[in-house]
Amino acid sequence: MKILCRILVVLSLSLSAATVFGEGLADKVQEYTLKNGMKLLMVPRHTSPTVAAWIRFKVGSVDERSDERGLAHLLEHMLFKGTKTLGTRDYAAEKPLLEQIEATAQQLMAEQLKREQTDEKEVARLSKELDRLEKEAEQYVVKEEFADIYARNGGSGYNAFTSKDGTTYIINLPSNKMELWAAIESDRMKNAVLREFYTEMKVVKEERRRSYDAEPEGKLWETFIADAFNAHPNGQPTIGWMSDIENLTRTKAERFLHKYYAPNNAIMAVVGDIDPAQTITLVEKYFAAIPPGTPVPAIAVEEPPQAGEKRTEVVGDAEPELMIGFHKPTLPAPDDYVFDVIDMLLTNGRTSRLYKKLVQEKQVATSVSSFSAPGSRYPNLFIINASPRAPHTVPEVESAIYEELEKLKTEPMADKELQQILNHLEFEESHQMASNGGLARNLTEYEAVAGSWRYLIEHRQKVALITAADVMRVAKQYFTRENRNVGFITKK
Repeated sequence: MKILCRILVVLSLSLSAATVFGEGLADKVQEYTLKNGMKLLMVPRHTSPTVAAWIRFKVGSVDERSDERGLAHLLEHMLFKGTKTLGTRDYAAEKPLLEQIEATAQQLMAEQLKREQTDEKEVARLSKELDRLEKEAEQYVVKEEFADIYARNGGSGYNAFTSKDGTTYIINLPSNKMELWAAIESDRMKNAVLREFYTEMKVVKEERRRSYDAEPEGKLWETFIADAFNAHPNGQPTIGWMSDIENLTRTKAERFLHKYYAPNNAIMAVVGDIDPAQTITLVEKYFAAIPPGTPVPAIAVEEPPQAGEKRTEVVGDAEPELMIGFHKPTLPAPDDYVFDVIDMLLTNGRTSRLYKKLVQEKQVATSVSSFSAPGSRYPNLFIINASPRAPHTVPEVESAIYEELEKLKTEPMADKELQQILNHLEFEESHQMASNGGLARNLTEYEAVAGSWRYLIEHRQKVALITAADVMRVAKQYFTRENRNVGFITKK
């Protein structure tokens, strides 16, 4: 009875704290949707005269067709290259050269795709012509003009990133430079020019060689994920396979860009020293006239249930590494909240179960972590990652992990463990919300992935209602041999 009372007190206090947090954020976030479909989220904060501005496009590598793999990532690079007015000295003179470059590149690719019938002399001729045209076009290019303008006007943190789920562009800048930001970003949304496309393709190929092909850890990750998904595009690497990258064209990229990188697929978060009414007026002025694109369609294919354990080995010049992944639903499915609890039970901090068992007690591993990947819009994997401590082996670490997973199925979670999890979530929320950029990131992320930024408000409240029985049920349902994927590096 005393234990039950303690649990009720813990839940009551936790729900009260979560409610206060949620109510505070709910009061501060202001929403506005333009007629072209673009969603604007605003949070006024007058602690400093700065603003974090994030634009999230709800299109990522999971939305690519089979002949487009790698496009979302390459487009992330390309959208730094400028527009018809920025990044060029004379677009009217540059445009015919860009068209010649594209025609030549497509001829070259067509010849190379003939395989054994390829005319090597024609390949050499077209390659030489492509190099000549690209060098000629360089005279019109103004390198990094977006970044230079932002830097000269007090901007910082100008960057972008692509994932399975979306593509995001970010900048922090003085609040009195908001109109400059609106002018630049609306111009990029309307008038992006994919100059230096084939030059940048070489940069991406080198990135792939360096981070995946030449790195056993990178190779393990992308092979492990590819092996785990037979049907769903979640299994394809965001950067694309090398042959994917080699066969991308500017024409394909422009089609993808004009189709999806449009206001109706965009979420904008502006957090900082702003007046919401003035911000709406500014956004309407610069973005309202941009026509909507095609809504990003849902992925119809579903990953079929796994019928047996899959094991992926990578032999390389690297220390042993282990990954264990189990297929699971994604947010906002009820079981996804249970996996959030399991994640923190197993690897959150020095008192977590796997850390204590593997690192402190048995000392068979130097580190252990867990997370959900590779994306969040569609069902994904719950992954446990561990690094064996020499002379201990991958099988030893793997066996120790399975022991702990079996305990989850039979030993109830203690009420103090739930309280520790809720305390940690509260700390994480406070930490993430402390910066303008952290809040802007979460607003755009959850609006895009969960369907509403209010997931931020609801998450801890729902976690607080999870019981020991929920954890045991989910562990029994998902932590099975048939649902298991195992990847490991064997030292060469």
